[in-house]
Amino acid sequence: QVQLAESGGGLVQPGGSLTLSCVASGSIRLINDMGWYRQASGKERVLVARITRAGSENYADPVKGRFSISRDNAKNTVDLQMNSLKPEDTAVYYCNAHDVRTIFNRYPELWGQGTLVHVSP
Repeated sequence: QVQLAESGGGLVQPGGSLTLSCVASGSIRLINDMGWYRQASGKERVLVARITRAGSENYADPVKGRFSISRDNAKNTVDLQMNSLKPEDTAVYYCNAHDVRTIFNRYPELWGQGTLVHVSP
């Protein structure tokens, strides 16, 4: 069974930085796209950043220039470096893996359990 586990959330002051990490565990052969989404209280879950297996990155407009996504295909990890954080970045951040292939199965979409990022003075 494949699972995604996030870490790195917490409380940070405006202007501060945090790095979120996600590791996929299981008998994984490969993962295509990986990404981070966030869901603020009372709002829908939205894309923050996404990265293809080849390393092509895509960012939501509100985080461009402040956030950076990276991945390690050998370790099945994806990180999100968040700089110049703002109160409006407060949300639960979810790791996402698209088209995950194991020895026996193929998973179209997998999600982590989420990690809270709270930006406040």
